[in-house]
Amino acid sequence: MAFNLDPVYSLNFALCIVILTLGAYAYRRKKSFIPLLIGVAFGLFAISHLMTLLDMAKTLETPLIVIRALAYLTVIFALYKYSVQTQTNSAHACSENG
Repeated sequence: MAFNLDPVYSLNFALCIVILTLGAYAYRRKKSFIPLLIGVAFGLFAISHLMTLLDMAKTLETPLIVIRALAYLTVIFALYKYSVQTQTNSAHACSENG
């Protein structure tokens, strides 16, 4: 198996693992699914970067597209959940103050 030590993909892979770990840690501490969803999305990005580092990107192009699309959709969903949660919290704060 060939290994492609591209510095950009290596750095992206390492940072994705850090974000995945921080997302899991934040979930355990705060019990909020939003950091977990963001961590999972970056875990999916880490898989795609690892596949590139292992020189599997050309042969697994379609699965890579699916993995990256799922990662982006997961981030979109997390941001949506955050926006709904923030609006709900703001509405409760306004009703308590007014």
